[in-house]
Amino acid sequence: MEATKVKSWMEQVIRPEEYEKYLGKDGRDFIHEDEIESLLNTVRADASRVREIIAKSEEIQILTLEECAVLLNTEDPVLWEEIFAAALRVKQKVYGPRIVTFAPLYTSNYCVNNCLYCGFRSENAGEHRLQLTEAELIEEVKRLTAVGHKRLVLSVGEHPCSNVGYLVKTLKTIYGVKNGNGEIRRVNVNCAPMCVADLKQLKEVGIGTLQVFQETYHRQTYAKMHPSGLKSDFRWRLYVMHRAMEAGIDDMGIGALFGLYHWKFDVMGLLAHARELEARFDGVGPHTISFPRLRAADGTGMAENSRYSVGDRDFKRLVAVLRLSVPYTGMIVTAREPAPVRDEVVQVGCTQIDADSRIGIGAYTAENSNADQNLKQQQFELGDTRTLDQAIRDMAKLGYISGFCTACYRSCRTGSHFMGFAKDSKISHFCMPNAILTFKEYLLDYGSEETKKVGEKLIRDEFERLDPVFKPVVSEYLRRLENGERDLKV
Repeated sequence: MEATKVKSWMEQVIRPEEYEKYLGKDGRDFIHEDEIESLLNTVRADASRVREIIAKSEEIQILTLEECAVLLNTEDPVLWEEIFAAALRVKQKVYGPRIVTFAPLYTSNYCVNNCLYCGFRSENAGEHRLQLTEAELIEEVKRLTAVGHKRLVLSVGEHPCSNVGYLVKTLKTIYGVKNGNGEIRRVNVNCAPMCVADLKQLKEVGIGTLQVFQETYHRQTYAKMHPSGLKSDFRWRLYVMHRAMEAGIDDMGIGALFGLYHWKFDVMGLLAHARELEARFDGVGPHTISFPRLRAADGTGMAENSRYSVGDRDFKRLVAVLRLSVPYTGMIVTAREPAPVRDEVVQVGCTQIDADSRIGIGAYTAENSNADQNLKQQQFELGDTRTLDQAIRDMAKLGYISGFCTACYRSCRTGSHFMGFAKDSKISHFCMPNAILTFKEYLLDYGSEETKKVGEKLIRDEFERLDPVFKPVVSEYLRRLENGERDLKV
């Protein structure tokens, strides 16, 4: 595409009037860096205070910034073990022992932004730029459905060739692919921030969760990491979820890229973001929070040289603190992380993982195995390259049912409806029956014999733990699945 056309498109994207109305009377946004830094520098933790905060979280109440800082500044190893144990209890109380499984699907790596940590960045001359044709997209979806995936996260670079019209067409194509018993029932979208009118188009076509990650909430670092392109506007990105709510998209996913700035600051930034959404939109906070760490990417040495790299010990801590800070939200640990790390942090509160992931353009239909990675065509390097069946089996051995459930979306349990159930610890009444049913579907249609053996025992065990009200319908639906029916949900 001609440079002049790209420039003309860029000049029309950002609309300051769509976020300025949300600023405070003093012109400030909701990220108060001075307050965050002050709390992190002055708050000290003692055992009684830490335990008070844990107790509050276990009542499924969002924490204050001060309470979060107490947890972050805890030094006692014994108290950290209590924090880890409490994080798992909170997760189990809200969602039960299930893990939602999905796959990322990258369809275009053209991008106008120059994020210093990203292989897709505009100034990375070595990146091989691609965008899937409709026929190629269909083949990618067929490959994903052939191994059992039912949920996707669609990801694209920010560019006029992947604008809202492209996203709408892509979503329609994905939803239209049928492959035997295989189909994609829900597509979440990880994309650039848009205006309200464009977001309404995504709502109309059936978007799942809208994911836009702030990357870092520290302004100076944000400016340094995003020196040019549309992404350099901090507030346009910061207020995208406000615009999404205006557009009727009430299922929102926020996140930060850990390793750009100090991890404690960005944990506090995520909490401040969640609290702002709750306060602004009648208790509707983020549906998911993601916390990827920097990974190696083509054309950048950020991951190898960052002074703010987060080690495995602190990564586990930040996951646990986020779980306690925003106890109702889903939490996503991605395949950026090595398998042992993911298996460990699942047990301090995570609720979603991707599996059998490939993040190159056209990578699912490529001849190479999922363990082979081409950094010239993907955004970053993956850490966990397990197949879907391997990941599901490993989760089952840890006692977690891998669910592919999309019932909440399709039953209008989103926004305030979902939050009401989650904060009352009642969403698991729907999560566990539907997790069992979608897990059973997977085992029947795609599971290896080894995975079936582990999985069927887990289904029997979790069925016995179900609320008695749901047992008759789940028992009947399991029978009907055995007889060939599909997509049964509570």
